[in-house]
Amino acid sequence: MHDLKAIRDDAAAFAAAMRRRGITGPEFPGYPAEGAEHAIMALDRQRRDAQTGLQTHETRRNELARAIGQAKRGGEDTTALEAEGAALRQSIETANAYLAESARKLDEMLAVLPNILDADVPDGPDESANAEQKQVGAPPAFDFAAKQHFELGEALGLMDFTGAAKLAGARFTVLRGDLARLERALGQFMLDLHVSEHGYTEVSPPLLVNDATMYGTGQLPKFAEDLFRTTDGRWLIPTAEVPLTNLAAGEILDAASLPLRMTALTPSFRSEAGSAGRDTRGMLRQHQFWKVELVSLTTPEASADEHERMTRCAETVLERLGLAYRRMLLCSGDTGFSSAKTYDLEVWMPGQGTYREISSCSNCRGFQARRMNARYRPVQTGPKPAKPDFVHTLNGSGVATGRALIAVMETYQNADGSITIPEALRPYMGGRDRIG
Repeated sequence: MHDLKAIRDDAAAFAAAMRRRGITGPEFPGYPAEGAEHAIMALDRQRRDAQTGLQTHETRRNELARAIGQAKRGGEDTTALEAEGAALRQSIETANAYLAESARKLDEMLAVLPNILDADVPDGPDESANAEQKQVGAPPAFDFAAKQHFELGEALGLMDFTGAAKLAGARFTVLRGDLARLERALGQFMLDLHVSEHGYTEVSPPLLVNDATMYGTGQLPKFAEDLFRTTDGRWLIPTAEVPLTNLAAGEILDAASLPLRMTALTPSFRSEAGSAGRDTRGMLRQHQFWKVELVSLTTPEASADEHERMTRCAETVLERLGLAYRRMLLCSGDTGFSSAKTYDLEVWMPGQGTYREISSCSNCRGFQARRMNARYRPVQTGPKPAKPDFVHTLNGSGVATGRALIAVMETYQNADGSITIPEALRPYMGGRDRIG
């Protein structure tokens, strides 16, 4: 989560970092209201004082044990010493319980505080302050009125929202025939690109995970309402980032094995809490959708370059598909909880006449690694082995196949309602060049 030593060494810097995240007031009832850092320091002092007191008690207990032993060997009365020992045992038990409770409270406090942002992340309250880095490709011009994907899909008889609602409710879609195949083709194309050209290892992870796994990447405890939970206490993954990153949980990796790059094509499940009334038509915002995920584990020195590399891998997908897009650097108010810096790729949606997010590529630095205790051992340069350090974790969409399907449909639509298949996807579509 956060390095307590770093907070102790410069609490003002930590407070400034939290203020950039909008955390300024009395987040923790019962502790100083000036800011999160004061609450953390107050509880940390209590915990350390309890630890010191416990050590004092344990030292006295050991002294008493020796004194009682000597007294017994000398035939002396040990009643007073044993009474003190019994009292000490009770004090130690109480101190241990207090120490455990202080540590639990401190962990809970730190667990809900977001990652510290990189210095070059712009300040701002929401997406309106995001900074455009570049635009690639020109939005297509049509000599007819561009339709949205759901208009195209329903007219072709290949996109069924009524049937999906009957089966599962709102925010689900049934794809049929060529559109179902096109979505599958997109996923296969992206996996092949990332594995064959970008050096990622394909992984097929579980879609259900436990509490610790969700905690490790920052979904729990703060975002439980955004998730789906099963009756046996497992969680449906909101993204393959969760299982892929947690493969390193509790491990000490060899520096020579880094970077580790993994990719997976999986369904993702999100409750879309708080999105009532947004994107209710079509399949832009769904409870279930397919996504190709990219995850990297690397050293602190290499993570900034790895972030740029990962983002370029996602951009290559859009370029191969001939889709116009832009790269946005997210501002402080729009950057995710676990991320220190995020680039969003926004693809042009001709039917909507606007850019919409299709990929987020984030550098989480050591934030997730601390939560899951994922470390590596640096290369030994002296007589002693180097001390393990936390890896840096990165994740990005490479890209969301459902949104890619929407962008392809709207970008490659024709006046007669048919859809031209991009050249990159034709080998996955049996050589066909058109749907409809």
